[in-house]
Amino acid sequence: MKSLRSTAGRLTARPTLPLAKDAPTGLRSLDLEAERDGLIYVPRDYRPERATPLVLMLHGAGGNAEMALSLLAGLADRYGLVLLAVSSQQRTWDVIVDDFVPDIAAIDRALAQTFDRYAIDAQHLAIAGFSDGASYALSVGLTNGQLFTHVMAFSPGFVVPVVPQGKPRLFIAHGTRDPVLPIDRCSRSIVPLLQQAGYAPVYQEFEGGHSVPAHIAEQAMDWLMGDRF
Repeated sequence: MKSLRSTAGRLTARPTLPLAKDAPTGLRSLDLEAERDGLIYVPRDYRPERATPLVLMLHGAGGNAEMALSLLAGLADRYGLVLLAVSSQQRTWDVIVDDFVPDIAAIDRALAQTFDRYAIDAQHLAIAGFSDGASYALSVGLTNGQLFTHVMAFSPGFVVPVVPQGKPRLFIAHGTRDPVLPIDRCSRSIVPLLQQAGYAPVYQEFEGGHSVPAHIAEQAMDWLMGDRF
């Protein structure tokens, strides 16, 4: 893989006071991309006067925004989360194929639109993903650690060599019987490397395959929201 520029993968969108007066709740399309558009789910109890945590969800290879959103969709109202998901422009995420270009730009547009419309809690702004999406979440999250406070990686395969920024908190989970991304050469290798780099990831192994079991998703949400309750 080519070496990355110090600015590669950087996002420019930042939480601010929302400008839009219309802030609908529930599930809706972003209407930002002609093809493979993204989705946003805003919890029923959202109030513009109260900043709300956000999780940017990233799908696995061959997936889309709907599949990414489904990983946590049943927990959004319970935990009071805005869920945002975009679709990769190709079968998987840009830097896995070549370099940070189309997908990081689409994510930036999606975040900017969301920040314009909704009051987002800048202290609980997470990026999460499954499989290739987990690898991308780690890579983008470490690159943008001054934006994302939390990174959740469910069954990641690797971390792209990036120029890190900030020190986001990390949650990594992996099935011990994963046939797609075997745990020994994936998370059991990734976690020590992150520790050597000065991070302190919360690491959870579970009995199972290439999936995100409900109890693991709930553990991740408890971890994300723990200091808010």
